Amino acid sequence: MKRLDICRLPGLNARMNKDVNTRPLAGVFWMLVTGVFFVTVTALVKTLGPRIPSAEAAFLRYALGLVFLLPMIRPMLRARLTRRQLGLFGLRGVAHTIGVTMWFYAMTQIPIAEVTAMNYLSPIFVTIAAALFLGETLALRRVLAIVAALMGALIILRPGFRELSSGHLAMLGTAVVFSVGYLTAKILSEEVSASVVVGMLSVTVTIGLAPLAAAVWVTPTLTELMILMGVATFATAGHYTMTLAFAAAPITLTQPVTFLQLVWAVLMGWLIFDEGVDIWVLLGGGLIIAAISFITWREAMLKRRAVTPTVNATKV
Repeated sequence: MKRLDICRLPGLNARMNKDVNTRPLAGVFWMLVTGVFFVTVTALVKTLGPRIPSAEAAFLRYALGLVFLLPMIRPMLRARLTRRQLGLFGLRGVAHTIGVTMWFYAMTQIPIAEVTAMNYLSPIFVTIAAALFLGETLALRRVLAIVAALMGALIILRPGFRELSSGHLAMLGTAVVFSVGYLTAKILSEEVSASVVVGMLSVTVTIGLAPLAAAVWVTPTLTELMILMGVATFATAGHYTMTLAFAAAPITLTQPVTFLQLVWAVLMGWLIFDEGVDIWVLLGGGLIIAAISFITWREAMLKRRAVTPTVNATKV
């Protein structure tokens, strides 16, 4: 989880969409592969179980994944970051530290499909926060899309009709704090290179998680370490294939494919973890997906840089 990858940077997305030589089949293929990789990440975390505390599991995922940052060391050392930029990186690191900890916890408490569906709320909170803090205009169509997405969340949670677990609350919190990370990434991506943005996130989150992990440390088994290494590997691979997808085709074509992750998550939860298929989760997730897709499509039609970032079922 995890970490904002190069393709989630809104500024970069806009440039890629403008200059891309469209290869739609390749874009769809790579985004399908991306979805499989990210759902595999979710399944591995689910397999890990609750024995390893969530803060420790998140820390080990990032610590083991630092090996993938070796190509980014030189750009990070050459970047002359200002005090303001370091502050923004610190803010993003704190937000992501809290978010990934809650995400790992939620995975041990609620079904995969619910985690996946509620992950889609992050772009909605980004849109709201951008209007409140960055002066972005909220046209009526975007307000209606936000309302529809929040209704989708209510359909999934169904407060008053069932007891909400701590996992549901954790996922709501995850969506909120990740929106902070996306907004800071939006600012930083216009000032420094993408490799610096990605590398600094991984470094700051690893540092932020270290004391939390130490406070609840449980010695992992070799199997648990291998699972977490698998999480780091598949997450990194997913970010790479997503880069290939966006390089091959416009975001308006590839983003809807990411929503198939909800289908994969439902199937995996049913076939592997014996989780029932909840029609309310599918309906609510579908409503959220429709809202995000509408916002993305309208932004593309108006040739404006989208505030709402691309969505993935995992944030690790």
